[in-house]
Amino acid sequence: MKSYNSIFLLLVLSSCSKLFDKTPGDRFTPAEAFSTEENIQLYVNGFYSQLVPSAEEIYGLQGNLYFGDAMSDIAAIRDVPPYLHGVYSSNQAVGWDWGALRNINYFLENLSSANISDARKLHFEGVGRFFRAWFYYKKVKMFGDVPWYDTPLSPTDETLYKARDPRSVVMDLVLQDINFACDHISDIKDNTSSTITKWVALALKSRICLFEGTYRRYHDELGLTASVDQWLNEAADAAGKVMQSGSYSLNSSDNPKADYRALFVSENPVSTEVILASVYNANLRKWHTANWAFTSASLGPKLSLVKPFINTYLNLDGSRFTDNPSFQTTGFAEEVKNRDHRLSQTIRLGDYIRSENTLSPPDFNYTYTGYHFKKYTTEERRLDFVGENANSIPVFRYAEILLNYAEAKAELGQFSASDWSTTIAALRTRAGIQNVDFPMDVDKYLQENFFPEINSAVLLEIRRERGIELVGEGLRYDDLKRWKKGELLERTYEGIYISELNTLVDLNEDGAPDVSFVNSLPATQVPGVVYYIIDNDIVKLSDGTKGNLLWRANIEKKYPDYKYLAPIPFNELVMNKNLEQNEGWDKP
Repeated sequence: MKSYNSIFLLLVLSSCSKLFDKTPGDRFTPAEAFSTEENIQLYVNGFYSQLVPSAEEIYGLQGNLYFGDAMSDIAAIRDVPPYLHGVYSSNQAVGWDWGALRNINYFLENLSSANISDARKLHFEGVGRFFRAWFYYKKVKMFGDVPWYDTPLSPTDETLYKARDPRSVVMDLVLQDINFACDHISDIKDNTSSTITKWVALALKSRICLFEGTYRRYHDELGLTASVDQWLNEAADAAGKVMQSGSYSLNSSDNPKADYRALFVSENPVSTEVILASVYNANLRKWHTANWAFTSASLGPKLSLVKPFINTYLNLDGSRFTDNPSFQTTGFAEEVKNRDHRLSQTIRLGDYIRSENTLSPPDFNYTYTGYHFKKYTTEERRLDFVGENANSIPVFRYAEILLNYAEAKAELGQFSASDWSTTIAALRTRAGIQNVDFPMDVDKYLQENFFPEINSAVLLEIRRERGIELVGEGLRYDDLKRWKKGELLERTYEGIYISELNTLVDLNEDGAPDVSFVNSLPATQVPGVVYYIIDNDIVKLSDGTKGNLLWRANIEKKYPDYKYLAPIPFNELVMNKNLEQNEGWDKP
């Protein structure tokens, strides 16, 4: 995705007033803006900033793409998100902003006057409606019922302070918008993976419809279960069209140790698989800060994966790691051997080599659990101290399409052995797993520790695969919400197994110790060793003097059912008496 400044300078007022931003020309008058296709494209470029997730900011975290799973059950961070431990209220809430929607609606309302062909008008209308669908999808995920606006409002418009429209009404209109986008946006593949095409629209549709269909199924309190299959069929249909097009495929050069990682560290998006990306470029000085964020003692939340999730990675022979009776007490150096190759491309293992050609095992200066996340970082150490990463970050990729298709079909009861072969088996084969046969029995570990309500072996394996393939890509919290699995967010962050305190640990088996877990710093310290203090407050071991690391063990995380919907900000409720707060949250 290219980053452009909008051609219109918004008069961003506060709160609901964003609904009626004026439209003075920054570079063009409104008439000029729609006078040529080039100018129209410039207008559209201003919409692309919406594609960078902002949910992390909403819940009190940083809003970078690569911190997308900072609030999830599969990762630990420096501080527990405020949303999870009782200090979050409508006074901290944000997200009830509508300036982006006003710009979209203004664009759609004035496009008819454009001096371009009817076919191109339909294309651009499709792009505008794509972004409106995206906008409302994010709002419904957050708040449930929201007011629907499809015209640019003025300060005197009496609907400005209307009540919220029902979720079912809004999502039906979202479906209309994304269907229009899929039908009318150009189907020419963009090999830069930076612009909205028909395939991007279909990818978004599959994501939206899978979310809505499963949310309605598992949140039966909404009373919308009768429409579940409609949404799941739409999800499968959209994903299926991308699969049948032949435009995309999994990035696979028969190098399972590198093919997955290439998707996240390449400056030019791997366009065989990446459908849309946030594109960065060193020559243009368009950078991000992933290296700095994941290898800094101060910048970023130090996102680290957790032991229960690491346990779900299969062995290379296709067997389950958790079928080993000692899986929970296996030390780091042993537990990561002969596992799904995506593990070594997601976290630092003992054989990780950086630019100085030196082994770089997990560094406890930068990880709390020992599972040191590296998916978006490069091997160049210089970037650890400056914000100059130029590797592009995928927003949509073909792997998600396969997973969306598989899950929708499984939820519909229509998933076949052939579907398995073209989706889950294909992903595992790319990762170097040898036995990718159709599952015949339920994985008891996965069921008991994550999804006790699921008795389908196939659906459990699809959920396993989704977690592993998409880790760190900002989709896990949405998955937990739609599956109604918020209780998984309440777990203490659990790290690697420590057999005893005050012992030097060699994480990469190179003969040199890397870390020692102690109650206090020793008088004599070994150079190159990180001393990780177990204070039995913030950090504990699960069995006292041994066991798994427990990070932020002193904070109780809570996720009651009302938190599936975020609070409407306090000021919005004061300004608009027709708004009602979501159940469970504080009111004026």
